[in-house]
Amino acid sequence: MESHKGYFKGILAIVIASFLWGTTGLAASYSETVSPLAIGALSSLIGGILLVITSRNKLLIDYKLMLQQPALLLLGAISVAIYPLAFYSSMRLSGIAIGTVVSIASAPLFAAVLDRLISKKYISLQWFLSFIIGAIGIILLVLGKEQSHLEANNLHEEAFGALLGCVAGLAYASYSWVAKRLIENGVHSRSSMSGLFGCAALLLLPPLWFTGDNLFSNSTNISISLYIGIIPIFMGYLLFGFGLNFIDASKATLITLIEPLIATVLAVCIIGEKFKVIGWVGVCLVSLCLLIQTIKPPSLNTRRAELVRSE
Repeated sequence: MESHKGYFKGILAIVIASFLWGTTGLAASYSETVSPLAIGALSSLIGGILLVITSRNKLLIDYKLMLQQPALLLLGAISVAIYPLAFYSSMRLSGIAIGTVVSIASAPLFAAVLDRLISKKYISLQWFLSFIIGAIGIILLVLGKEQSHLEANNLHEEAFGALLGCVAGLAYASYSWVAKRLIENGVHSRSSMSGLFGCAALLLLPPLWFTGDNLFSNSTNISISLYIGIIPIFMGYLLFGFGLNFIDASKATLITLIEPLIATVLAVCIIGEKFKVIGWVGVCLVSLCLLIQTIKPPSLNTRRAELVRSE
């Protein structure tokens, strides 16, 4: 019973984190005079510092264990640093909805590949079914976007934005996988996330230095960076790390497909982006994908016990 409770706690934590992350594109859209690299670097820097400060007691206990796994720590830190730079640049070039969709939708596939090739974990039929439904839903979301001034952008820029979204998806899957491996190796979830983000904060200082010209030019830009750093990143990744205690990285990244749903709804309701009926069918399919992921399949021991009782 406790394992089932933990499983649903993990799902709930990641769903809430995804809601918070879904607001980042809307917030960043109000800082058009600021480089997306600067927004991503500063917000992640703020979030990383807060994670380290609030998790310092756990870090003091676990830092030696983390340093004993330098390859994992380095891969995770680099992935965390790359993600916001690629993610916010993708949204700037391709639009909020599509940039978020590509970045998040590609992550579950990368996470599953990492789980299978490196961790040698079994990928269930439930995961594949859920992924296919979610992927179709994401495609319909992209195709369902009505023409607007965003489509007047240079085609090469939009293609490059989609490519950056895939880079962001790979980075997201990589640091999710690293965080899960650290947790499995005995590191507390808060130490895992705060350690990765703390190291990434150092790596983000050079991009911030070279791209942050207009970052402090007005209160709006500062407020947006503070919001993204404190709410989606700091609070979101505390919840995400907690959720990884109970579910695999491949499943966690699949659940976060709710993030582009939130980003799409906000883009429609607040910014005025419009979607055709086919786009809303995509919303329903992604919701079905998430529903499938909330169903915990019975363990092998449970199935065996049921067979014994039936005999």
